[in-house]
Amino acid sequence: MMPKEEQANRTFTQNARRTQIIQAAIETLAEIGYQKTSFNQISKRANLRSTGMISYHFSGKPELYSEVAATVLAMAEETTGSRMEREETFRGRLRAYIEANFEFLARYPAHTQALAQILMMECGRDLTRSQTLARSVLSVERLSLLLEQGRSAGEFGAFDALTMALAIRGALDGVLRRYLKNVDLDLERCAAELTAAFDQCTRPRQ
Repeated sequence: MMPKEEQANRTFTQNARRTQIIQAAIETLAEIGYQKTSFNQISKRANLRSTGMISYHFSGKPELYSEVAATVLAMAEETTGSRMEREETFRGRLRAYIEANFEFLARYPAHTQALAQILMMECGRDLTRSQTLARSVLSVERLSLLLEQGRSAGEFGAFDALTMALAIRGALDGVLRRYLKNVDLDLERCAAELTAAFDQCTRPRQ
């Protein structure tokens, strides 16, 4: 997202228009995909008079897509972070992390699809976006830190935290990819199965 001081310098109307454009971009990306999404398609969905209204607020697709990614990641941070903060144990936070990922997917499928489209096509080209993702609650780095802290507290067993984080994130992303391809999945069951599986394999050995 833009720096707070830059946001503060915008009028209420400007911020509302940017939000409208970002939402239209999310819906367009989710519906027709990255390759077919254009300013023309976004302006039609947002009921704008011309694409120039998008260009007035965003210098081009890279800036708009960066804002889309940052917006969705902030929403995921709020959903996942708030669930984890309510837990007093590291095991509880891991469970909340997995469950919140599925909750976000169920509540915001279009947002998830839009973010997946952008990251798949552009993440390797844009260092800023890569850093934004790395700092987010969805990152392997943040998950690995949680596992390390829980292991130090004696709540988890002896395993490599990064390897386990990659396994958890990989399992979640695998479900995400199948779900976004319109594969019929029971998200509640998937959440329960993965929560139970990783709860079991991270337990200290007796």
